[in-house]
Amino acid sequence: MRIPIIYYMLVFAPVAIIARLLNADPVIVFGLSALGLIPMAKLIGEATEELAVYTGPKIGGLLNATLGNAAELIITIFAINAGLLDLVRASITGSIIGNLLLVLGLSLLLGGLKHGTQTFDRRTAGLNATLLVLAVVVLAIPSLFDRALIEVPASELLFSEGVAIIAIILYGLSVLYSFTAGGSAVGHEHGHTTTSEQHPAPADTVILREAAPVHTARWSVRFSIIALIGATIGTAIVSETLIGAVEPVVESLGLTEFFLGIIIIPLVGNIAEHLVAVQVALKNKMELSLAVSIGSSLQIALFVAPLLVFISLLFPNKLLLVFNDFELVALFGAGIITALIAQDGESNWLEGAMLIGVYVILALAFFFLPAVAIHP
Repeated sequence: MRIPIIYYMLVFAPVAIIARLLNADPVIVFGLSALGLIPMAKLIGEATEELAVYTGPKIGGLLNATLGNAAELIITIFAINAGLLDLVRASITGSIIGNLLLVLGLSLLLGGLKHGTQTFDRRTAGLNATLLVLAVVVLAIPSLFDRALIEVPASELLFSEGVAIIAIILYGLSVLYSFTAGGSAVGHEHGHTTTSEQHPAPADTVILREAAPVHTARWSVRFSIIALIGATIGTAIVSETLIGAVEPVVESLGLTEFFLGIIIIPLVGNIAEHLVAVQVALKNKMELSLAVSIGSSLQIALFVAPLLVFISLLFPNKLLLVFNDFELVALFGAGIITALIAQDGESNWLEGAMLIGVYVILALAFFFLPAVAIHP
């Protein structure tokens, strides 16, 4: 069996741990840890998909829906434990805008350059876009009302917990819908009729009408479970190493914790998944590409972020769903422009270039944004 090139990067994980034990430069430790986490995230995703083949489309879809962003969830848990709540919230924001602007932008750009105008189901894309705008609103409401609740910390936490419960319920309903109305839809590919009941949807796909390519299991159940457990443990160890180097890196490079969280951390946790969306776009499967990129954003906003609120209750530092004005602007901008692109059922390379342009502008803005502006 041919080993994907990305798995050779696993060597960076033990090297990062050794470098930390030897008290190497924190910048080197951070870089090695980041490189080591990329194949770990890929391995978790692949092991989940392999298990999904054996469990069937219903349970497999649920596995993908819950473990699609496992690597990033683990990283943020260690960040909560370290008290880096700004980095956690920035990571949530960065993952959402990264999927909507950078990943979707690259998919539209490269797919459009290769195939010209690409089409996808308007109703499905429109429903996903509506859910996306809903997710942004769900994250924005606690942030806006917090200014009135800040004098009562207990109310702040209770409000975030209430919103988190409702968000998780909405996410569960969207997954349920994908198993029923969305999951029973029929797709046509190269003259053959396939249905999503024949195989599980890829990770992070919430509502998908075009059938994903049939996936044949390459790993045994035992090997898949061992790989999933091993990758999860490895991700936890390397994540702790990465988070431990954050503050020294911030001081050494003159970056802000906010920039690391909103740009660097999301790329580390999601880059392997990002490649999937671009690859299927190059194969002219735009509906699947949109489902992966938008679906991942929905999972982060409606499941991962709310779940972190409850996980933070186990630690001294409690996470609130309260984002700063800069994050809210980025979230609303990314959500609205993605919804507009999805509404006509067509995409082209120019739309992809526009999305990437907005992402680069935001990245530059966050790079130059002083720490004092985040907490005036």
